[in-house]
Amino acid sequence: MLETGMIAPDFTLSDKDGNAVSLSDFRGKKVVLYFYPKDNTPGCTRQACAFAASYDAFRENNIAVIGISRDSVASHVKFAEKYSLPFILLSDPDRIAIEAYGVWQEKKMAGKVGMGVVRSTYLIDENGVIEAVMPKVKPDTNAAEILAMLHLTEA
Repeated sequence: MLETGMIAPDFTLSDKDGNAVSLSDFRGKKVVLYFYPKDNTPGCTRQACAFAASYDAFRENNIAVIGISRDSVASHVKFAEKYSLPFILLSDPDRIAIEAYGVWQEKKMAGKVGMGVVRSTYLIDENGVIEAVMPKVKPDTNAAEILAMLHLTEA
């Protein structure tokens, strides 16, 4: 994984509407970049809904929220519509950002070992520098932890 103080790797991926979105598009504002395994799974849905519930606090403080998974653009459309997700979801089927950020790792599930996306979040500052690295975050508390870290709410 990347570390605090490093320049965040730039990438360009498609959003749920098929538009190309680059991390560098957000220079001048903080970015919460969170990686998650799969749309419409219990943990990923709870995490996305927690970010949606906190979205006004992020938006009012000029902070972009971007979720990235390997899911298709079509899957992101359904996921965003089903849960009224107001933030950007990016599709990374080729693992461009996923690998650049070191979140493609060995995982153990149901006794099986395989490669997958480890739920992780990066806070990137206005100049594209990684301000915080949060590996293996909990889906229910991730958004609140970031707000607390930024002193935008009490933890």
